[in-house]
Amino acid sequence: MSDLSDNVPPVPPLTVMTVNIHKGFTTFNRKFILPELRDAVRKVGADVVFLQEVQGTHEEHGKKVNGWPELPHYEFLADSIWPQFAYGRNMVYPKGHHGNAIMSKFPIVHYQNHDVSIVGPEKRGLLHCVLAVPGHAHQVHAICVHLGLAEAHRVQQLELLCEIVRTEVPKDAPLIVAGDFNDWRRRAHDLLWDGAGLKEVFVTAYGEPAKTFPARFPVLALDRIYVRNASVHLPVVLPRRPWSHLSDHAPLAAEIHL
Repeated sequence: MSDLSDNVPPVPPLTVMTVNIHKGFTTFNRKFILPELRDAVRKVGADVVFLQEVQGTHEEHGKKVNGWPELPHYEFLADSIWPQFAYGRNMVYPKGHHGNAIMSKFPIVHYQNHDVSIVGPEKRGLLHCVLAVPGHAHQVHAICVHLGLAEAHRVQQLELLCEIVRTEVPKDAPLIVAGDFNDWRRRAHDLLWDGAGLKEVFVTAYGEPAKTFPARFPVLALDRIYVRNASVHLPVVLPRRPWSHLSDHAPLAAEIHL
């Protein structure tokens, strides 16, 4: 007599991607390409998308830039493909604001944006979303990251990230942390493993993080995907065409098994 659990279908893997979209402009702000970027993101077919440098609003660009959408950029990108989205406003200026966003095909049952700015002009945040994935016993936690340019700031922000994980994420819950870490000296891996039990998916699969910046000829491993209580199958850097035209960071994608 077989166990009833044998008849329970396995939970399908979760496809995720992360990309810094540079507020919808090409490198050096030469051209506004958000509509092209939306098409490219759609073709990846990810279930959950982690976005950095997302424009919430900009009064001046809205009046002068051809093709500027009336919606906030995260809503324009999500459109009908990702019915759930969350935005964390980090940098606020007189004419607008930008920050991180997560787009999801699954319900976002809760989200919170944590201000991890260190003293100075840089404003940074960690956007923490809790997802209800059908067929999974545990809620899935997703944190979108964009860390500072100064190493001393990043170390403090990584410590804050570990504290958020320890206080807000159950120990047995699947956790995905992705985004632009600006960690060109590769210091984050040990800090996140020791402080939060997080493993970087490219390091686990291939022995080193993926080089993502600059997108045309990547030499620095700035963008990352970390997981806990999950496994990953064949993480990839998305092809240079069309992405090197759409962002100065090469996007990453991975199949997450819960």
